[in-house]
Amino acid sequence: MSRTIQMTVNGVQQEVTIKPRVTLLEVLRDHLHLTGTKLGCDQEVCGACTVLLDDLPVSSCSVLGLDADGCQVQTIEGLASNGDLHPIQQAFIDKGAFQCAFCTPGMIMAVKALQDQLSDPSEERIRHFLAGNICRCGCHMEILEVVRSLYSA
Repeated sequence: MSRTIQMTVNGVQQEVTIKPRVTLLEVLRDHLHLTGTKLGCDQEVCGACTVLLDDLPVSSCSVLGLDADGCQVQTIEGLASNGDLHPIQQAFIDKGAFQCAFCTPGMIMAVKALQDQLSDPSEERIRHFLAGNICRCGCHMEILEVVRSLYSA
């Protein structure tokens, strides 16, 4: 039995009819065609599917679409504005904080949540915020440098 949900995705009101077991990740990728959010582990471990749900970072592979009904969702596609990259996106490019870039959308969304919530995080808090995101290429040091640069600017 399908159900219709409404949510605001990247500032745009969306209405989607889904089955009860469909995840938020599936809603974004398969129904709304926002493919920046990636399916990595499908077990809430790797962070590739991180989006902001009511301004909090969540693993969209582990959130049911029904649970996003009435919520605000921000994905990597919603960060750029008028063709200009968000400063976090630009910092990832400037610092070369990616190789294959599969984890990059989730990392950027985790950094966005960190920046939105903490004005001057310690190194420990930065590492805690990024702990749920894995870069299999080994760019963690460059990603930490991105975060540090955002706070020293």
